[in-house]
Amino acid sequence: MITLLPFDKTGYNQLIAWVTTEEMLMQFAGPGFHFPLTAEQIKQSLLYKQRIAYKILHVADQKIIGHAEIVYQDGSSALLSSIFIGDLAYREKGLAQPLMNKLLNIAFGNPAIEEVSLNVFDWNVPAIKSYKKAGFQVNEGKTLTRHVKDKTWIALNMILNRKTYEDLQKRI
Repeated sequence: MITLLPFDKTGYNQLIAWVTTEEMLMQFAGPGFHFPLTAEQIKQSLLYKQRIAYKILHVADQKIIGHAEIVYQDGSSALLSSIFIGDLAYREKGLAQPLMNKLLNIAFGNPAIEEVSLNVFDWNVPAIKSYKKAGFQVNEGKTLTRHVKDKTWIALNMILNRKTYEDLQKRI
């Protein structure tokens, strides 16, 4: 259905084309970027060697449809970030679970990783449901506040530990 390919400068223009508003940039990448997204901003973010970026390939169509990253934060934790189905034709097509499975298989494929986390805005109910289905739980009390234009957005932190992940994998 989908596979992950290494993200490199050949993907910059496509990613930039998908991010058409300030709100979309905040949802996709957080406050580390400013609108409009540029190749230089992407290049600078990828200099951080603990950040592994991927292009999401829809296998049947042989088309790049999105972007995702895993950031290895310390010796035992990783953060899933910048998860984005940029091609609108592929949204709401059941790709969230296969994508989460691929990202989690990579992250937990590193035997040192004991916990994977992510941040999601509280109004993004479909994403929250998808992350919960993958085993993530809301990390109560750990939120981030972001200001976008005249709005305040609250990002929830969600976590998944290795034991829960392995238990879920046994059921598949």
